[in-house]
Amino acid sequence: MKLIHIINGPNLASLGMREPEIYGSRSFESYLEDLRHLYPDVSIDYYQSNHEGELIDALYRAEQVGASGVVLNAGGYTHTSVALLDAIRAVSIPVVEVHISSIFAREDYRRQSVIAPACRGIISGFGLESYRLAVDFLVRE
Repeated sequence: MKLIHIINGPNLASLGMREPEIYGSRSFESYLEDLRHLYPDVSIDYYQSNHEGELIDALYRAEQVGASGVVLNAGGYTHTSVALLDAIRAVSIPVVEVHISSIFAREDYRRQSVIAPACRGIISGFGLESYRLAVDFLVRE
């Protein structure tokens, strides 16, 4: 059975309440139930933190437990965290960067991803379905 880790960064615990016109009105936990249902032969682990170091630790843990890959929505750290970039480069498992909204259709500062060079790819702008697309890629990888 494949193991996929989903790691969400700052402010993503408030999905469903935070700016629903951008992020939708559904909580991530509700979506996660559906995602696990879609992939019954895949173990999907989920972690969320507002703290950069904890996200880095979660990446290393994913590798240590033998995850097949990581779906990472680093939130605001996408645009600022060289430390997260270094951690992604340090792990040997594929990391797919995801965003609910299209970062390229948002403010200028959101259009640059510091972590993208270390990721296998970026999925951006498909709402919560961005996660399914990333999981699907990692399952087929």
